[in-house]
Amino acid sequence: MKPVPQATSLRRAPVQRRSAERLTRILDACADLLDEVGYDSLSTRAVALRAGVPIGSVYRFFGNKRQMADALAQRNLERFTASVTERLSATGEDGDEGGWRTAMDVVLDEYLSMKRTAPGFSLVDFGNQIPVGARHAEPNHRVADRLTDLLSGYLDRTPDDDLRRTFLIAVETADTLVHLAFRVAPEGDERIIQEMREMLRAYLARVLD
Repeated sequence: MKPVPQATSLRRAPVQRRSAERLTRILDACADLLDEVGYDSLSTRAVALRAGVPIGSVYRFFGNKRQMADALAQRNLERFTASVTERLSATGEDGDEGGWRTAMDVVLDEYLSMKRTAPGFSLVDFGNQIPVGARHAEPNHRVADRLTDLLSGYLDRTPDDDLRRTFLIAVETADTLVHLAFRVAPEGDERIIQEMREMLRAYLARVLD
């Protein structure tokens, strides 16, 4: 079982393993129901029934479904970061790091994979589709900050404001075009995705080369 991050939206962080497992079931149920009924029809009671837990267990962690969606978005970001880290580590072990181009492909491939396969991701992703969290904590800023911290060492770059701005622009561009690709085709229009890759390569080459 993958650990659940201590989301800022949690009323109470799980302490015991049993409590952490219950939280995982609640978030899994929330993700599944988002795909089935959408956010507007989502309810804490339905999540409790799907997770097989008392409704009080849901309210022990979350005051409402918005907080639940926020926690799911944060878990998505944690899992995305872990997958990117694992892929980049494997690339380094193969002796072909590839610089920022390899890193960009890994980041995009993992994001597209989650978009296609992760339950509830198409509605929540990292918090962009359903605005969650505090107003100042914009999801794309959160993603850009995480990528800056994660990739700066891999790219041998200082994680300064310039690099954060570069990644924020790249994240905003990818977010817009990926969502366009998935509006055009259920699995993502490959032509739009390829155009996005070319745009990002051109922009990052100017800044990072």
